[in-house]
Amino acid sequence: MNIYVGNLSLDITGEELRREFVAFGEVTSVVIMNDKYIGSGQSRGYGFVQMASKSEGETAINSLKGKRLKSLAITVVEALPLSDKSGIGFSQREISNTLNRKARQRRF
Repeated sequence: MNIYVGNLSLDITGEELRREFVAFGEVTSVVIMNDKYIGSGQSRGYGFVQMASKSEGETAINSLKGKRLKSLAITVVEALPLSDKSGIGFSQREISNTLNRKARQRRF
């Protein structure tokens, strides 16, 4: 189960975050997002924890929701899965049809 953890202190480490979750089950990965691509490398204040089973993840979410880590109350929820672009918003065909329809409406 993939878990989103938000409102993290900017100086929290992956190991510190792992310690909080390992009490509820096996943690397979911890990623704290940072600005390495723009050069600063500073934490962005959120991350993801991957747990081995859904039941362990749900227990961790319910137990850690609102817990204070380094003086900040963290947000803990199940992460949304990555989606393909065809499932969200308008398809290219729908956009094209809408633009063509508007263009036809303007001609007299």
